[in-house]
Amino acid sequence: MSRHHSAELESDLAFGNYVYQLLILLTFAAILTAALAFQFGDGELPCPLCLLQRVAMFGICFGIILDFRNGFSYRNVGLSLLCAIFLLIVSVRQTLLDIYPREGHAYIGSAVFGIHMPVWSIIITLFLLMAYAVQLCVLGGDMDLPKIPAGAFPILKRIGSAASLYVIALAAVNLVAVLLQCGIGQCHTMGYALLQ
Repeated sequence: MSRHHSAELESDLAFGNYVYQLLILLTFAAILTAALAFQFGDGELPCPLCLLQRVAMFGICFGIILDFRNGFSYRNVGLSLLCAIFLLIVSVRQTLLDIYPREGHAYIGSAVFGIHMPVWSIIITLFLLMAYAVQLCVLGGDMDLPKIPAGAFPILKRIGSAASLYVIALAAVNLVAVLLQCGIGQCHTMGYALLQ
């Protein structure tokens, strides 16, 4: 294979990798937007475990944001994977706690397609782990990928930067909401502590 064809292949792989990362980022942005819409639109305050799941989702997004900001790195993938494992642990714990409705332990919030958020989090995390496994199977340990920054694809870079700023804005809104809900005490789902 000539050097020219090799460079084209590397560029195509890098482009596909950034598109893949962008799709994951946009998916989590949509999920987090929906969570805030339920919170503010329907008055469904998140429980402490729900808030931890949001933290994990923002962590997954942060690993991807670093890819668009600084260029692809397997360290960023590792950060997203660690946050995905944390999301899986928290969501499984909440699902097991709430799987049998009893006093003080029932799923909080509305079901989407008959499934509550902790169970959705398990499904989402398993799909994410499979997506990263497929990505690593296709790309392998390609050490040339980090050499091609997102800036090599200007339109993709702009979309990734816009999505990154949107997720950062969601994180800021979420932080303010958590402070209003919890104050400096224990979180609860009975109202906004600082507004009472």
